[in-house]
Amino acid sequence: MQQQSVQFGKVAVLMGGQSAEREVSLMSGQGVLAALRACGVDAHAFDPAAQPLDELRRQGFARCFIVLHGRHGEDGTVQGALELLGIPYTGSGVMASSVAMDKVMTKRLWQADGLPTPRYVRLAFDQQSPEQVRVVPDVLGLPLIVKPPREGSSIGVTKVRGHSEMQDAVKLSARYDADVLCEEFIEGEEVTCAVLGSGLDAVALPVVRIAAPEGAYDYQNKYFTDDVKYHCPAGLPDALEQEIRRLTLAAYHTLGCRGWGRADLMVRAADRKPFLLEMNTSPGMTSHSLVPMSARAAGMDYEELCLRVLAAAALDCAPAGGACA
Repeated sequence: MQQQSVQFGKVAVLMGGQSAEREVSLMSGQGVLAALRACGVDAHAFDPAAQPLDELRRQGFARCFIVLHGRHGEDGTVQGALELLGIPYTGSGVMASSVAMDKVMTKRLWQADGLPTPRYVRLAFDQQSPEQVRVVPDVLGLPLIVKPPREGSSIGVTKVRGHSEMQDAVKLSARYDADVLCEEFIEGEEVTCAVLGSGLDAVALPVVRIAAPEGAYDYQNKYFTDDVKYHCPAGLPDALEQEIRRLTLAAYHTLGCRGWGRADLMVRAADRKPFLLEMNTSPGMTSHSLVPMSARAAGMDYEELCLRVLAAAALDCAPAGGACA
C-alpha cells in the first residue's frame, strides 16, 4: 500500500467550492484527506473557491481527488478544466458528470434505455405561471416531489401533499435553479447503491436501505443528526437486492460514468419495483455518507475505499493528442 501511495505523486483533494453543498464538501474532503495521508499519500487540501485551478499545475499536483459536490464541482466544469490542465481526476468525465448533474437529462437517457424512473413534469423558467403550476398534480397525482434539477443533498426539495402547496414549492425550488422538476412520488422504501470501477470492471456494492423519521431524508437529517437509520446489509430479499444492483450498473453505464458513483432509488411498496431517482458522480464521504457504509459491508474500510477511488483517477483524453477514453 505504501509503495502504491508513493506512485500517486502529489495529490490535491478538491473540496469546498462555491455550490450550495460547500459545507458538506468540506466535511467529505477532510475525511478523504486524513485517510489518504494515513496511507502515506502526499495529499493536500485545495479549495477552488480560495485559489484558481491553474495553481494545481503550478504547484505540481499529479492527480486530483474530487470531493466537490454540486455545481462547479460535480457538473463537468471542474472536470473540463482538469482535462485542459492534463491532471487526472477521480470520478466521471466531463459529459457523464454534466448529464448526471441534470436530473431531467438523466431521466431522458434512462427512459430511452428502458430503465424505470418516476414520471415527471419539467417546468422551464418560462413555464411557471400559476396556471401551469396548478395543473401539475393532475398529471402526476398527489403527493408529488418538487425539486431543482441541478442541485443535490435534498436542497430545495418539497414533498407536496395538496394543490395549495404547489406554488410555494415551485418558488423554493426556483431559488436554486431556473428550471423546476416535478416528480411522481413513489411510496415505499428509499435505497442507495454505490458503484466502483469502470466499463466491464464496474461493480455494484451492497445496497443500503434508508429509514428516515417520517420519511424526512432531508439536508438536516442527512448530515447533522443521527435520527436516520441505515441498514446495510439492507435486509431485502436476495432477488430484489440483485435487481437493484443490476439496475444501478445499467444506469451507471447509460450515463457513461466511470471511477465511482452512487445511485438513489425508491422501491415501490405496492409491488416492490425499484425506480431510479438520480446518479451522484461525486458522492459524499462524511461520517454519515453511504458509499463508505456500503464499502464496509463489502469488506473495504474507508482508507482502502479512498485509495481505490484515487487509483482510478483518469482523463477523458490523454495529453498530447493521446487516445480518448
